[in-house]
Amino acid sequence: MKSSGSGSIPSAPKNVKDLQESPVNNNVDIFTYEEMRLATKHFRPDLIIGEGGFGIVYKGVIDDRVRQGYKTTQVAIKELNPEGFQGDREWLAEIIYLGQLSHPNLVKLIGYCCEDEHRILVYEYMAGGSLEKNLFRRVGCTLTWPRRMKIALGVAQGLAFLHGAERSIIYRDFKPSNILLDADYNPKLSDFGLAKDGPVGDQTHVSTRVMGTYGYAAPEYIMTGHLTARSDVYGFGVVLLEMLLGRGAMEKNRPSREHNLVEWARPILTNNKKLPRILDPRIDGQYSLRTAMKVANLAYQCLSPNPKGRPLMSEVVEILEALKIKEERKNKTNTDTM
Repeated sequence: MKSSGSGSIPSAPKNVKDLQESPVNNNVDIFTYEEMRLATKHFRPDLIIGEGGFGIVYKGVIDDRVRQGYKTTQVAIKELNPEGFQGDREWLAEIIYLGQLSHPNLVKLIGYCCEDEHRILVYEYMAGGSLEKNLFRRVGCTLTWPRRMKIALGVAQGLAFLHGAERSIIYRDFKPSNILLDADYNPKLSDFGLAKDGPVGDQTHVSTRVMGTYGYAAPEYIMTGHLTARSDVYGFGVVLLEMLLGRGAMEKNRPSREHNLVEWARPILTNNKKLPRILDPRIDGQYSLRTAMKVANLAYQCLSPNPKGRPLMSEVVEILEALKIKEERKNKTNTDTM
């Protein structure tokens, strides 16, 4: 099913053989390996746009020469490394979730290739790259305060959509490298390999092996393996904190007390006097202190060690939307009076 409201996942293939016998749905194209070779000019090294433990991502084009009658589409083609840590199960999870959910803040899965030992996923191409690259690795950061707030609201909407689906979905690996930006800085969640169906009925949580990335995983999940939607809220809090401070969740090159961003910065987030001193200097003068305090307070709540002390993602969206409206009104007033 494709939906921008609530969604339910129909009975999903349990393994790759299952998928080959009964493809997931009509929303996703099935490509041959030869088509993938043509789309990436035979996996040309200069078309590599990303690399990780899962394999390599290439920029590609699918057009009439790749498949007759196909409308020219720029794509990102992720080829799974058979020796990598992401196996068939995670690869399949991406197809099951992204192939059947549609939302402006989820990356679009265009298709896949499952031929012999080849496991390939084809996504829409995101020209802006990852939030991680934009925030930490680009020379001359172009992430202004308004752009950071746009990204925060967009990803919050994406998570709220997953949590509010007919059968809630827990994303489980929320971090800057999994947030992709288009040319206008609209953010989309990518990489659904670790996503899980949320608890149903009387269940309060899902028990699962602890997966995810150190620094972003919620403390109660690390301790117990109990996963809830509030685990995603914690991850969101970490990323919001990174965008406020321009620092990574774990930075070993800092003084020892500052290695762990949450432990060091969370107590300062509610201190009006100290907060301005730790905000990212690259966004100086782009925000009102009052707004920054509200965003910092939201991060503080999302990072509560007690999951019940964290807001729901739908509440996070409401807070960020209200701030956006207020900022827009203020900017309009300022423009009108000039």
